[in-house]
Amino acid sequence: MRKHKADSLKRRKTPRQIIEEIAVGALGILSFLVIWHLSVVLTPIGELMPSPLTVIAYYVRSFVVPIGAFTMEQHLIFSFTRVMIGYGAAVILGILCGVGMGVSKLFEAIFKPLFELMRPIPTLAWIPLAILWFGASEMAIYFIIFYGAFTTVTINAYAGVRRADPVLIGAAKMLGAKNNQILWKVILPSALPSIAAGMQVALSIGWMGVVAAEMVRSRAGLGWIVIMGQESANMTQILGGMISIALIGLTLATLMRLAERKLCAWNTRST
Repeated sequence: MRKHKADSLKRRKTPRQIIEEIAVGALGILSFLVIWHLSVVLTPIGELMPSPLTVIAYYVRSFVVPIGAFTMEQHLIFSFTRVMIGYGAAVILGILCGVGMGVSKLFEAIFKPLFELMRPIPTLAWIPLAILWFGASEMAIYFIIFYGAFTTVTINAYAGVRRADPVLIGAAKMLGAKNNQILWKVILPSALPSIAAGMQVALSIGWMGVVAAEMVRSRAGLGWIVIMGQESANMTQILGGMISIALIGLTLATLMRLAERKLCAWNTRST
């Protein structure tokens, strides 16, 4: 027990270490921006690329001056809402499907071959079919986000259930626990770290999926900003859209990591 506590304390970062990591990260970003600016000013790259100051100024201004029919804030809301709808459906159905395959041999025999057949197909390959099935509606975008996130959540939920300790399951049966009690008290808690990890990865995949889908079929959103910038040869708009994509993606990933630490704190302390 003391060893586990000592290991946990070793893994826990001190405030000084956190500040140092933030400072090093900020220095890396600043160095990149300086190199970018000098390259634009001193080399022919300036004929193709705007300076970081120009891009940052455009990005800040885009929250007031509309890009198309909407400001940057509104485009962000469009993209974020689409991700949450598709991702939410993927998490619910993915966990149900993964846990179902993990606990039921019949369910696994029926659905796993189909799942394994469809899983290797890239998300982008489904975009033409999504457009044919759903037309120019929001459902096409939801489907692309759903598919990319669903496969990741499902496989992680399935793997987590399969890794449940058979000794604990056997002990629960010997103590008279029913199947539903074993599922809720033994199997799901054991699978939770794997499920949480799958949800984190799936959120990143869903965010990439919405950008790709908006580039193909949309009238608003961050992907639409990028593709419209391409069509008008507006490099500043393209980079402004990419900044939003990066910042929101980083924020979502960070929030998911924090949520995972909270949900699986018991697992962290015990390993």
